[in-house]
Amino acid sequence: MSADHLDETAAPLIEHLAELRTRILISLGAFVVAMIACYTVWKPVFNFLTQPICHALADRGQQCGLYLIKLQEGFFVAVSISFLGGFALAFPVIAWQLWRFVAPGLYRNEKNAFLPFLIASPVMFFVGATFAYFVVLPMAFRFFLSFQQGDMSAANELASIGFQGSVQEYLSLTVKFIMAFGICFQLPVLLTLMGKAGLITAASLASVRKYAIVAILLVASVATPPDVISQIMLFAAVYPLFEISIQLVKRIEKKREARMRAEGTWFEDEDEA
Repeated sequence: MSADHLDETAAPLIEHLAELRTRILISLGAFVVAMIACYTVWKPVFNFLTQPICHALADRGQQCGLYLIKLQEGFFVAVSISFLGGFALAFPVIAWQLWRFVAPGLYRNEKNAFLPFLIASPVMFFVGATFAYFVVLPMAFRFFLSFQQGDMSAANELASIGFQGSVQEYLSLTVKFIMAFGICFQLPVLLTLMGKAGLITAASLASVRKYAIVAILLVASVATPPDVISQIMLFAAVYPLFEISIQLVKRIEKKREARMRAEGTWFEDEDEA
C-alpha cells in the first residue's frame, strides 16, 4: 500500500474524529448547563419526588418527615438530583448530536428505520418512569409502611417500629424504582429494532417465551428492592411488553413480505428460513 493511499485513508478518519470530538463537546456542554439549571431548583424537584411517600404517610395519619442522617447528605442529594435532571434535560441534545454523527453513514432506508426508534426510546422511558411514580411507588410505600408497629411517641408494652427516613436513602430508593421501570420499558423498542434489522423473528421470540419469563423475573429481582411486591409489579408491567413486541415484529415481517412480493423478490423458501 502506497504512502499516498495511506494519507487518503487517514484524512477521513481524522475528520471523523474531529467531528466526534465536536459532538461530544456540544453534548457535554448541554449536560453541564442543564445540570447547573437543575441544581438551582433541586429542592422543588426533591419535594416532587417525595409526594408518593408523603401521601402514603398521610393515609396513615403520619407526618411526612425525612432527615439528614449525615452532615454532607443534603449536598450529595442536591448533586444526585442535578446529575439525573441534567442528563434528562440534555438528552434531546445528546441524542440529536448522536444522530448527526451517525446519519451520514446510513442509507436512506436505514435512516427511516433508525430514527423512529431514537424518538421512541425516550418516550418509552418516560412512560415507564411515569408508571413507576404514579402507580408502583405509592403501592410499594404503603406495603413498606405496613410493617410499622405501635406509637413511637407513647409508652407501650410493644417495641415501637416507626418510619424516620433518610433523605439520601429515600432518593436512592425512588430513583432505583424509576430507572428500573424506565429501562425495562425499552424492551419493545429494542426487540422491534432487532426485528426491523432482521436479527430476530416473531416465531423465534415466541419460541423462547418461557425463557423470557425467567429472564424478566431475574431482572426484576435485581433491578427492584428485595421485596416480592415490587418484583411482581415489574414483571406484570414488562411481560405484556414482551408479548406486544412479538406482535410488532410480526407486523414488520408482514410489511416486509408484502413489499418483497410487490417487488418480485419474495421466495416461499424464506418462510421456512
